[in-house]
Amino acid sequence: MNRINKLFATKRENILSIYFCAGHPTLEGTPSTIRTLEQKGVDMIEVGIPFSDPMADGPVIQDAATKALQNGMTLKTLFAQLRGIRGEDSTDGVQIPLVLMGYLNPIMQFGFEKFCQQCVEVGIDGVIIPDLPFKDYLEDYKPIADRHDIRIIMLITPETSDERIRFIDEHTDGFIYMVSSAAITGAQKEFNDAKQAYFSRINAMNLKHPRMIGFGISNQQTLQAAQRNASGAIIGSKFVSLLEETGDAAQAMDCLLKALEQ
Repeated sequence: MNRINKLFATKRENILSIYFCAGHPTLEGTPSTIRTLEQKGVDMIEVGIPFSDPMADGPVIQDAATKALQNGMTLKTLFAQLRGIRGEDSTDGVQIPLVLMGYLNPIMQFGFEKFCQQCVEVGIDGVIIPDLPFKDYLEDYKPIADRHDIRIIMLITPETSDERIRFIDEHTDGFIYMVSSAAITGAQKEFNDAKQAYFSRINAMNLKHPRMIGFGISNQQTLQAAQRNASGAIIGSKFVSLLEETGDAAQAMDCLLKALEQ
């Protein structure tokens, strides 16, 4: 079973997924950060593929991507670094699901078939491509990803219609990435009434796939709101900023867990 599906089959709530950008804060630090996050109890990790022209990323993640590119991070380098992340056999490497998150241009330049093959070789379970049109996903990308058992995770926002949400639910696998607001990434102090109404609307739809809420989660209030309204939370900007400040994944995660209690 794909590790993403296995996770949601065995853990129904309070799942924690952490995002960070490959090649940030150092070029060589990505494998170490992944291993550290698993040791700290994270359930799933999203590794960002740095890109020069992101659409949905706020200033913290944009800055991390810029520095990663300056450090020399590329998709080819990332795959090379991830070789061995799963270990020699199924018991001595990283066990939790790993998801790559990046924009379509670098993946197209790499070649999607080759990209999926490389994902399989290094143990990547899913991919999030925010700017992949759904029609192109269905016609051109899904068949290739399915052949390699790679989950392509789709995003929904408060602006997404019920009809489209049900269509996404019907034609995807793994989980649905529920963006908390129709805005860029970045830490927020609280989720307002409009966001809470959006969460309630999606809950009432009784979708077949689990959901993870991301964008804006940085403290106890936003974390608990995500946990109440989905299978768990995805945290990016807060962790990325702490990783930038400390330069150490373990210390950054300790600081994040402390922030989530406040």
